[in-house]
Amino acid sequence: MRDQNELPANHFINTIINEDLASGKCNNKVHTRFPPEPNGYLHIGHAKAIFIDFGTAAEYGGICNLRMDDTNPSKEDEEYVDAIKEDIHWLGYDWGDRFFYASDYFEEMYQFAITLINKGLAYICELSPDEFKNMRGNLSAPATSPYRDRPIAESLDLFAKMRAGAFENGAMTLRAKIDLNSPNFNMRDPVLYRINHMSHHRTGDKWCIYPMYDFAHPLEDALEGITHSLCTLEFEDHRPLYDWVIKNCDVPCKSRQIEFARLNITYTVMSKRKLRRLVEEGYVQGWDDPRMPTLAGMRRRGYPPAAIRNFCAGIGVAKANSTVEFSQLEYWVREELNNIADRAMAILDPLRVVITNYPKDKTEMLPAENHPALAEQGERMLPFSRVLYIEKSDFMEEPVKGFHRLMPGGEVRLKYAYIIRCDEVLKNCQGEIIELHCSYDPQSKSGTDKSGKKVKGTIHWLETDTAVPAEIRLYDNLFSKSNPDDLEEGENFTDHLNPHSLVVTHGALVEASMAKAEIGIPYQFMRTGYFVKDRDSVNGNIIFNRIVSLKDSWTKKQEK
Repeated sequence: MRDQNELPANHFINTIINEDLASGKCNNKVHTRFPPEPNGYLHIGHAKAIFIDFGTAAEYGGICNLRMDDTNPSKEDEEYVDAIKEDIHWLGYDWGDRFFYASDYFEEMYQFAITLINKGLAYICELSPDEFKNMRGNLSAPATSPYRDRPIAESLDLFAKMRAGAFENGAMTLRAKIDLNSPNFNMRDPVLYRINHMSHHRTGDKWCIYPMYDFAHPLEDALEGITHSLCTLEFEDHRPLYDWVIKNCDVPCKSRQIEFARLNITYTVMSKRKLRRLVEEGYVQGWDDPRMPTLAGMRRRGYPPAAIRNFCAGIGVAKANSTVEFSQLEYWVREELNNIADRAMAILDPLRVVITNYPKDKTEMLPAENHPALAEQGERMLPFSRVLYIEKSDFMEEPVKGFHRLMPGGEVRLKYAYIIRCDEVLKNCQGEIIELHCSYDPQSKSGTDKSGKKVKGTIHWLETDTAVPAEIRLYDNLFSKSNPDDLEEGENFTDHLNPHSLVVTHGALVEASMAKAEIGIPYQFMRTGYFVKDRDSVNGNIIFNRIVSLKDSWTKKQEK
């Protein structure tokens, strides 16, 4: 542990931990945990929690556990366990040998529950779910239960029979005896155990009663020696119950819960229930669909893990909930990709160009840097010949003001190559432009330009004989509404799905080298955006996902 004067003090969590360390509450250590429920894939909101849980421990030279809170067998699966572990490792964090399950402690939790019954602090309640809801009271009336004064021996006997499977689901629960008149409804004799006759993904049919999260969570933390249980703000009202469990059970560690604001981002949803609906009802192609806010989806889309960590650091740690613009995440993605992604050329909407004064039988190889700022990345050789392709959008027959690309009679530089002039425009019978006839200036070769010409525009291109066909998947926001959770009466969040969240381009062309690109390695397709080869690429069918677009000053100018 570092000297007290050197401890972090960036935000309120650091302040609380520093005070605890100074008072000797933590035995001069910081031990955190990340406790996901294995009922779905992790999303960008979990990334913030991972960043805080693992990052806080690292700041103090402490350790962080990974624990699966598998107390609800109805929705949990080993598939999600494996996915969670993969996502955390991908983000750059590791839990060492400290991987646990809530189910590791089921027997201990059961014994703690018996202790509470014996202390007169818990009882068996036979209210049905509807009766429980109807008898919960309100701010001016207390909750009630006709079973609250049930004799301890009777509750112990019934609890044992619940474990033995003597009762059906919903027949009874174990409730804490706290305060039926509490203004915090979480303290109005909350349920600690419920009956659930369902096989568990780890324990099988050994148990038919399962602890509620509010009972299990503090016990898991205490049994693992967690000093600071960092969780999102929705658990703030549950903290009194967390503290009550810690106080009234003979646990080896007095863990402390601290809440921080959860991450909300525009144009997406963070509810696992809603994300599950998107998957199960076929709105997306799986948990790793690149439009999903899941870490698996972001990984497949090509987001670098460093960008997500930098994003989490950039938004900071706050106590009050707020919503972050999706563009902030994209900013950090661009920043990271700009530093690491090699460059390549791709034509999404090809227009054929014939350089009429270039020899028909000639092909020359032109050097192209792989990264403009990283000489150590080397260069590649691009073939150049008489027939090329350019983007259709790089030509205007009747150019508007401010357009500095190719036009009739106008000149433009081909990146790494020559200056060309458009001499003739060929059209089909429908009046559509199908080909440009251009001429090049042999003195204008990049790197040895002796032409003396100054042109305002530079465009990218591909040589026809070596260009490789590719499918390009252009991804955009999954929702067209900034806050899909803000619904009018009768609306469903799926009503606001963006119909243009995925646009597939089949006629695109890429550099020949891209045929051997590795899946998951990002590239900047010059003047177009950042792309990554998708795992669906098989048998010569090359598929690239757009990770994020480039800043496009031309498009912004057109929108004004």
